[in-house]
Amino acid sequence: MQDTLFFDGQCPLCRREIRYLRRHHDGGLVFVDIHSLHPGAGEPSVLAMLRILHLRTADGEWLKGVDATVRAWSHTSWGWLFATLHWPVISRIAAGVYERWATRRYRRRYGCTPCMGAEE
Repeated sequence: MQDTLFFDGQCPLCRREIRYLRRHHDGGLVFVDIHSLHPGAGEPSVLAMLRILHLRTADGEWLKGVDATVRAWSHTSWGWLFATLHWPVISRIAAGVYERWATRRYRRRYGCTPCMGAEE
């Protein structure tokens, strides 16, 4: 089985990163454009997935944000570098920076300030 990375196919920055991941992953990663989804019961909403990166592991666990990023990049030769984002002090900083970046990206891309509080 493979991990599944859900990405925003309408975001130029996201598409660029996905192009790189597609070329360099080890075969253990599947890519799904969020805009093609019709989520079922127990899955995050499209809005939640647009707001922050989501990855479903091969065993069905959902990872979000920095954890999803680290897991996705673990399928490349650059995985060791991204693994540092889980180090104790760095993980808190990385999570805060990612949250601010994701919020800003979502607002700029979709201009949906009232939706920012929406969760799964």
